[in-house]
This record gives sequence, C-alpha cells and structure tokens, in this order.
Amino acid sequence: MKRSEPFSVLYIDDHLVALNKASGLLVAQDRWDPDVLRLDNLATERICTDGQRLYAVHRIDKDTSGLVIYARTEEAHRTLSMAFQEREIHKSYHCLVHGRPAWDETEVSIPLRIDGDERHRTVRDRKGKESVTLFRYIGPAGPYSWIEAQPVTGRTHQIRVHLQLSGLSIACDPLYGDGEPLYLSKIKRSWRGDSFEERPLLDRLALHAWKMKLNHPITGEPLELCAPYPKDLDTTRKQLAKIFKTDPLGPLSE
Repeated sequence: MKRSEPFSVLYIDDHLVALNKASGLLVAQDRWDPDVLRLDNLATERICTDGQRLYAVHRIDKDTSGLVIYARTEEAHRTLSMAFQEREIHKSYHCLVHGRPAWDETEVSIPLRIDGDERHRTVRDRKGKESVTLFRYIGPAGPYSWIEAQPVTGRTHQIRVHLQLSGLSIACDPLYGDGEPLYLSKIKRSWRGDSFEERPLLDRLALHAWKMKLNHPITGEPLELCAPYPKDLDTTRKQLAKIFKTDPLGPLSE
C-alpha cells in the first residue's frame, strides 16, 4: 500500500472484507468529530452496491496503520462481534520502540481507564478494566527495537500504554512518547544531506496491525490475514536494516 492510498483490500468475500488502512484514518465514527474522513465510509463507497453496508466489529487507533475487518452481512456481524467479545480472534501488531527491552517475552497485565487525563489518554487505574498484552522482542534496529504485541483485551491505546508503563515508548508517539519524527540524519553518522530540506523517514505512530487469525464467520474455516507494511514504515525498516546491518523482521513485513 502506497502512503497516498487511504486503504487497500486484502481479502473480500460475500460475508466479510479485510482492509489495510493508512495511519491517520478513523475506522468508525468519532464522538469528537462526526464528519471526519473515515475508513468505513471510504470502503463502503468502493465496495458496496445497492444499499449494502459494512458493519464494524472492532477498532484500531486512528494513528495505527494496518489490518481492519468489517462484516458485510448481519449474520457475519453477529458472529464476528461475539468472537471478538469472547477473545477468540488472535491479533498481532508490530511496533518500533526506543531502546531495548529487558525481556524476550513478557505479559503485561495492568488495569486501565480510558480518557483518564486532560489529554484524553488511557491511564493505569487499579479500579480500571482488566487489560492484558503479550509482548515479544523481535530484534534490534540500532537505538530502536522491533516488538510484536498481542493484545488479549482490547482497550483504547492499550499497547501504547502497556509499553510506556514498562519503560518503553513507540517511535513518533505524540501521546505516550516524545512524538519526535524519525530522521535519517539523527541515526546515520555519515549523513551529508541538507538539514533544512530533510524529510523524516517516519512522522507518525510506528504501530502496525499486522496479522489476525480467526475462523470464518459462516464456514468456520480457519482464516489468517496479514497486512504488509505501508511504504513509510517499510522504508524505515529498510533504512535501519541498511545502516545497522541487521533486519530482524526480514520477510515478516513483506
């Protein structure tokens, strides 16, 4: 998917559709701005005919890129919604974080409360909702690390908060990190470009909804969906791999 494209279709049949969305695009109506550009509206215009509609069954953050599925029928909507509610659908995310974790694998179980401060961030709250994320260290990328996250629960900003509370922050995260864009000049010692003309390798949240495993809502057959990295994140991966002579992701991001 090129960065200029708001989404691409990964899988479609009569019952569901899987899309690879760009960062910066809402997946459903926002209570703060009901008229903002949304993935469900754009996809409905391209995919649906004769009054058909798409049914939302889950969400990912506006700033997160990657895999989103919608039901295309009421029956599929009921089945998928229940599967998400019962935690029968397995989701994997990839992210680029500052620094290096002290673990290869870990489980973070910290209750969270959404909209917990003046910046509308999700916060730790011992009386909050149960929130569990499994993390796996994929490998190094110079001063950064690639991490795989598997959210067991689905709280708003869960992955971002659980990483922050574990002493890590996702690159370019404006809410739970420093929000600074990732510039090649900051990580490549021999860089000789024009600092006034340089564009960032990445200037949005480095979090990507990468893979989902589920049973088809009608046939029951196992279905594995994977969203390739968008151009900006893949370019960042390749540049980091070139500079630091290591690519722990390899074909995972293809």
